[in-house]
Amino acid sequence: MTESLRDVLRGLPVFDVALPEFDPAGAPAEPVPLFNDWLLGAVSAGVQEPHAMTVSTAGADGMPSARILILKNVTADGWQFASAEAGHKGRDLAERPYAALTFHWQPLGRQVRIRGPVVRESAERSAADFLARSTAARAEALLGMQSKPLADPAERDGAVAEAVARIEREPGLVAPGWLLHTVCADSVEFWQGDRDRNHTRLHYRRTEQGWVRELLWP
Repeated sequence: MTESLRDVLRGLPVFDVALPEFDPAGAPAEPVPLFNDWLLGAVSAGVQEPHAMTVSTAGADGMPSARILILKNVTADGWQFASAEAGHKGRDLAERPYAALTFHWQPLGRQVRIRGPVVRESAERSAADFLARSTAARAEALLGMQSKPLADPAERDGAVAEAVARIEREPGLVAPGWLLHTVCADSVEFWQGDRDRNHTRLHYRRTEQGWVRELLWP
């Protein structure tokens, strides 16, 4: 009898490796230092692309949309990512300036969930972010064609080649509408998995008096 997809999925191992310990009693008063420790721990552990995160937004219609982006920086103000103003993310954020971020460091059994309002950084910071991107990434952004229908890959290749040549002629060129965003978190949750499902969830909630820490049931 052919094994069903449901059976395959239920038979896959979960948390079948040694996982790090996490004692929330020793966690700092604010979430950014703990996030930095976990991120650098993922880097040290060799987790691939530990700075990759799922960015979730919703537009005026309320329909959610999610995609994987790269974390650009974490400051005292929040978590940063960049996008084109005219793209799907940019339109969502213009209509509803809120986002949720999800980091998943699978080999460590760890997740971090972040939610909050999103603010646009200055034109100068946005330009600096754009110029720090690779030539290929800048070339794609200069085209301003993300998510639009593509009739022929050759058309894309030719347009990218022209954009690369333009960047070589004008190295300081910045794509119009390129924006650096900061998620000013009002909720940050640290999730440490456990083989026996005794997961640890530490939630930071921003209040007028500052951050409040609380444990959540798994």
